[in-house]
Amino acid sequence: MQLLVKKVDATAIPVIQNLANITWPVTYGEIITPQQLDYMMELLYSRAALQKQMDKGDQFVIVYDDERPVAFASYSAKETDAGIYKLHKIYILPNQQGKGIGKLLISYITTDIKPATALQLNVNRHNKALHFYEKAGFSIIAEEDIYIGNGFYMNDYVMELTL
Repeated sequence: MQLLVKKVDATAIPVIQNLANITWPVTYGEIITPQQLDYMMELLYSRAALQKQMDKGDQFVIVYDDERPVAFASYSAKETDAGIYKLHKIYILPNQQGKGIGKLLISYITTDIKPATALQLNVNRHNKALHFYEKAGFSIIAEEDIYIGNGFYMNDYVMELTL
């Protein structure tokens, strides 16, 4: 296994979309309805949505295993809190989970954002990844129910890793 984390731009949007199309149904299939899953995929992963995220400053990275994309993440500085960054996305192909790729991504991001003081993320309160984040040093600092439109909410924990 030869892993490489690489910053990417809009040319990688199809790769990000493909990874999301594989990971999201597995991650959220038992947590949210199929209708909300479809709505959120369009809201967050359409070409226009990803381009908008990149244009506003979200940094995307892809993990390659021997040139095969196996994971992606995105993060940016929080506009409201100096020194705090937000991890927007981190998804690993289901057959690649448990191999240290998530840990590699967190390490890469925390190194890239130095001298930030904290990294925050939102995670669905029923997402199995909650345990991964706790193991990586994140703590729950709040709960949020975020209305995303079309009658749907994201029911999340806000977690923080102090750097």
